Amino acid sequence: MSVEGWIIFALFWAVFVTTPGPNAVNCINNGMTLGFRRALPGVLAILTQASAFLALSAIGITALIAASPTSFFVAKLIGAAFLIYLGIRGWIMASRPVSVPPTSGSIYWRALAIATINPKSVAGYLAAFSQFVQPDVPIGQQMWVIVPTALTLTALSYTTFTALGAGIGRAALGAVFNVWFRRIMAGSFVIYGLLLGSASTPVKA
Repeated sequence: MSVEGWIIFALFWAVFVTTPGPNAVNCINNGMTLGFRRALPGVLAILTQASAFLALSAIGITALIAASPTSFFVAKLIGAAFLIYLGIRGWIMASRPVSVPPTSGSIYWRALAIATINPKSVAGYLAAFSQFVQPDVPIGQQMWVIVPTALTLTALSYTTFTALGAGIGRAALGAVFNVWFRRIMAGSFVIYGLLLGSASTPVKA
């Protein structure tokens, strides 16, 4: 992955993990009720889910590349379309409160369940990977760049949400879930989807 490609991926992933959703609500609530240090297992759970989904996405994209260049090209177009869908859906839902699915158990297991059943998780990871993985470069080499970048940004994002909950309490929910902030994040998904989709070209065998 080139330096330019890495920067584009890092910017995309920063938007992906800072867009407010159930994980952010849970981290803020944990910080509010438990304090920063005791709430950190919730962040660890999100990183566990992210690691698993990164691995599954890499396997899925590798299979597509192995199947045929056409399959990978189609996956890129579908991935770009899904990013646009996420953006449009996020814009529409920006004025509505984000709910956390009912779960039970410890902080870690509850956060893991919330992260795993998050609607954007599986499809979102595959969409991201289909846009940034280079089919002509061994997937293992690319993972040495993609995985640390993704996990570092994920950790920073949800640790920040937790710290906001611990530091300013319910005011954090109002700040993070501001309608226009959410719409700016949603618009970023649409822009990324359009740019990446228009830049997609069939992979030559």
